[in-house]
Amino acid sequence: MSDQTPPKAEVSQIRQLSLIWLVPIVAVLIGFWMLIQFLASKGPEVTLKLNTAEGLEVGKTEIKALNVKVGVITNVKLSDDYNSILATAQMDKDAARMLRTDTRFWVVKPRIGKEGISGLETLLSGAYIELQPGVKSDEQRTFTVLDIPPVAPLDAKGLRLILTHNEAGKLSVGDPVLYEGFTVGRVEQVSFDTQSKKANYQLFIFEPYDGLIRKRTRFWLTSGVELNMSAEGFNLKIGSVESLITGGVSFNIQQGADPGELITKQLSRFRLYNNQNEVRERYYDQYLEYVLLFDESVRGLSEGAPIEYRGIRIGTVSKVPLRLPNQTRGFSNQQIPVLARLELARVQEYVGTENLQALQEDLSHQFREGLRASLKTANFLTGQLMVDVEFYPEEPDPRLLTYQEYDVFPTKAGGFAEIQKQVALLLDKLNNLPVESTLKGLNQTLAATERTLKAAEQAAKSVNVLLAQQDTKAIPAELRNSLAQIQATLNSYGSDGATYRNLEQVLIRFEQVMKELQPVLRQVNDKPNSLIFSDSKGKDPIPAAGVE
Repeated sequence: MSDQTPPKAEVSQIRQLSLIWLVPIVAVLIGFWMLIQFLASKGPEVTLKLNTAEGLEVGKTEIKALNVKVGVITNVKLSDDYNSILATAQMDKDAARMLRTDTRFWVVKPRIGKEGISGLETLLSGAYIELQPGVKSDEQRTFTVLDIPPVAPLDAKGLRLILTHNEAGKLSVGDPVLYEGFTVGRVEQVSFDTQSKKANYQLFIFEPYDGLIRKRTRFWLTSGVELNMSAEGFNLKIGSVESLITGGVSFNIQQGADPGELITKQLSRFRLYNNQNEVRERYYDQYLEYVLLFDESVRGLSEGAPIEYRGIRIGTVSKVPLRLPNQTRGFSNQQIPVLARLELARVQEYVGTENLQALQEDLSHQFREGLRASLKTANFLTGQLMVDVEFYPEEPDPRLLTYQEYDVFPTKAGGFAEIQKQVALLLDKLNNLPVESTLKGLNQTLAATERTLKAAEQAAKSVNVLLAQQDTKAIPAELRNSLAQIQATLNSYGSDGATYRNLEQVLIRFEQVMKELQPVLRQVNDKPNSLIFSDSKGKDPIPAAGVE
């Protein structure tokens, strides 16, 4: 045997990786990859300011653009001042390019508005927020959600205009813009400028109707029902069904006016008029102002009343009365000043005058020929008055006067005033008639007539006695015939005679006429205008429901 010890083998444990560990490793790798993908696809967060959180649910309320989901609401809370709602929304990565300074958001939910019923699809799916992408270059992350959907997209084809008015509240967002009754646009925005103290109404005119907007286009407010009662009578105008409910704004070009060049500049400014009549009046911007001095009542004459020459309108009443300082005190011999204007555009068509100076010279010459202005009833139903201009050659040459800084247009008492004057003269004559003395003289005449008749009767009786005597019978037949005729004549004046009866009937009729005339004289004396207007007053109407 050998003394050498055989070598010992060294045993070492070999570590082997179990396949079971591959599962968690792969899971970790997948999770890490998903996290990277999530972070890579995550878009920006935006803050939305709303008036109410109605319809919003965290994690459920989506944000859509053209019905494609681009985000979701992740948090809803009150603002620090408790006046609004702040909603946080997580946007998709692709939505980042949509978030510009002109991006607009609004809540889509069931809504009944001026344009009809919308948002019915949200009854089952729930409300969502619609996003309208912006087109500007500057980015933004905080937005105010609109109360109602915008009228048109920012990139829509059309023309945007701004109308200015002295008062706010005339129009609201969504009101229609009408041309000849057809809707061609909408009111897009409403604001108030604190510096100019004017309300601004932004309109959007859809293409191709933007070609109707010219330099001399005029805009005016349109109500559903417009009732105008003036010297020309009643004027009832009914607009479209939509304007009947909400109102709106209409536009057009004054008939006969030059339309001017086409408006293509965005946000061009125009004035908003109250009604179409105001637009028409603004067309007559060249005129001569005169003061009319009336000695009669101007009740029924109002601003805007027409001035006509033989049925042709030549001007407009501007102010009734013209309140300017007077030089005298009291009401005696005071004339009522009325400011009127003769409009060149109205007169030019009929007179041919080219300018205001020529028109003024022609009027000064025609004043001397008898041209006068007077008040005339324009509408018997409403009692409105107008100014009528006519020639009166018999009138003396007037003195060309001035009232303050205005020239005076000569006037003449109107037709109604002339009627009142004639009635007053008639009443004065009736009052001055010696009715009592006439009746007294008539009574005396009747008494004398009665005495005469009695004397004639006595004479007739004496003649009868004379004829009955024998001596009278011996008178020749001719004399007897004469006496018989005298007897017949005297008998006719007796109480049974025809002459007496006729005279008695005439006197009785005259007395009846005088008795019937006395109430008329008292009525006329108490109320002179009762000869023209009825004195009877109608009873107050009783509602049908109040009659038992």
